[in-house]
Amino acid sequence: MSSRTADLLIVRAVRRGGPWLAVLTVTALAGAAADLLIPAALGRALDAVMRTSPDLPQTVAAAALLAALVVACDALGVLAAGVSGARAARWLRTRVVTHTLSAGTGLTRHLAPGEIVTRAGVNVEEAGRTPEAVVTAATLVIPSAGSVVALALIDPWLAVTLVAGLLLIVAVLRAFVRKTTAASGGYQEAQGQIAGMLVGALAGARTISAAGTEDREAARVLAPLPRLRAHGLALWRLQARAGVQAAVVVPLLEIAVLAVGGLRLSAGGLTVGELLAAARYVVLGAGLGSALGYAARIARARSAAQRLEQLFAVPPPAYGSRPLPPGPGTLELRDVTVRADGVRLLSEISFVVPGGTCTAVVGRSGSGKSSLAAVAGRLADPERGVVLLDGVPLRELGREPLRRAVGYAFERPALFGRTLGEAVGFGLPAHDDSTVRAAAVAACADPFVRRLPLGYATPVEEAPMSGGEIQRIGLARAFAQAGRVLILDDAMSSLDTVTERQVGRALTGSLADRTRLVVAHRVTTAAQADQVVWLEDGRVRAIGTHERLWADPGYRAVFQAAVSQAQEAS
Repeated sequence: MSSRTADLLIVRAVRRGGPWLAVLTVTALAGAAADLLIPAALGRALDAVMRTSPDLPQTVAAAALLAALVVACDALGVLAAGVSGARAARWLRTRVVTHTLSAGTGLTRHLAPGEIVTRAGVNVEEAGRTPEAVVTAATLVIPSAGSVVALALIDPWLAVTLVAGLLLIVAVLRAFVRKTTAASGGYQEAQGQIAGMLVGALAGARTISAAGTEDREAARVLAPLPRLRAHGLALWRLQARAGVQAAVVVPLLEIAVLAVGGLRLSAGGLTVGELLAAARYVVLGAGLGSALGYAARIARARSAAQRLEQLFAVPPPAYGSRPLPPGPGTLELRDVTVRADGVRLLSEISFVVPGGTCTAVVGRSGSGKSSLAAVAGRLADPERGVVLLDGVPLRELGREPLRRAVGYAFERPALFGRTLGEAVGFGLPAHDDSTVRAAAVAACADPFVRRLPLGYATPVEEAPMSGGEIQRIGLARAFAQAGRVLILDDAMSSLDTVTERQVGRALTGSLADRTRLVVAHRVTTAAQADQVVWLEDGRVRAIGTHERLWADPGYRAVFQAAVSQAQEAS
């Protein structure tokens, strides 16, 4: 990802600081201006003291007011920096989360969930701090530039000396930002890898505990730790080296300017007050060296923005504007080919699921069944080929008509909504209790839900459900949402035999008016289908009825392998 794209993202985030960004800018500018005026005010006050001028009270009061203004600007600037940074981070996080959910499986195929969460959390916070860093670093230029001008008005030789030193400081800062951006990127990448593996380990915590491999898994999760340490030490070394360089340049610069000023004073070219002002101005001008901390923040923000832009580089699916015409829900795949990370998952798949019929998709593990289920309802797009619903390519349909037409149920459903009733009706623009209840009855979820004290009003997190009961809630949600097409991706694997038969009767009974595409592992499911699509190595080996295909020993072996895998898993 180019640094230019990341810099543009930072600029947009800075703009989202809102009115507080303007407050931060104004206070920073006002504070910088007051800092510039204080040396002149102190110089005049000193000259007034030495000359016993009658203007002494006014000059002292002016210096005090300027000092008070600096303090007030600093206090208000801290508040403005915090609020503007929070607003920028909120905008970034909203955009990252919205894009992540929109891109869906297209993004999770490239990045682990833990990596995505790290970018939406830590990296967003780092990029969100840019308003303060950018504004403060930019306003540090004002005292430096103003000091050069002020010294030029006092004595040109003082200004020339200060400019020579400032050029050295700028060179140090520029090299520091470039190297720190690269080191920060490596540090953040190692952070993301640890988070990604930790999320995966937490998902399998029971398996790890049962196998007694906690130490081994901890070592695996923390494998990137030496790299994280190396990048962290590199960052500290860079900051220390730049700090030492600035610490050497700044005092030498102050000494050089004061030495030139002393010579000019001895020659009668400066007054004592002007020398005092010059001493103060060189401190202000050399304050550009204090931008080191802000430069480090900007460098980390740039590397974080590059990681965020990598998320945005994966586009969400683009929907068309065509409505879905009347039809029975005929689903057709024409020469569909699917690849993921260079691996071909499906090759030239073509078949038709007539409206209102049931098609079972069978095959050994890795044959492409889930990939087929994903493209059939456009959870993923094929590399080549087209999928049509009632004659309309899915790419040309609008989001709403497509999602209202197709309902999905998965092997491990995630339940959303506050209550079980809302979990069943999740995704519907509007639903009533009768719709939820009918879907739950068809999925055999109604009996166990009604046994709960609060029934369908039971909070999801408080409902004691087995894997099979969770799967039934997922089925009910799909039944409620499917207007024309119902796609079950191994969605009955956790059901007992009796419940599976009851759900199968619903599929051929109350749900028979919808087109059904079922990824099947059990003989009973395939036997109930109108036709079976047999996949092998991402290709269609055969299409026909279960009875006709059963004569093939290879077809029977598919179910024997599925039984063996289920026994091993249990």
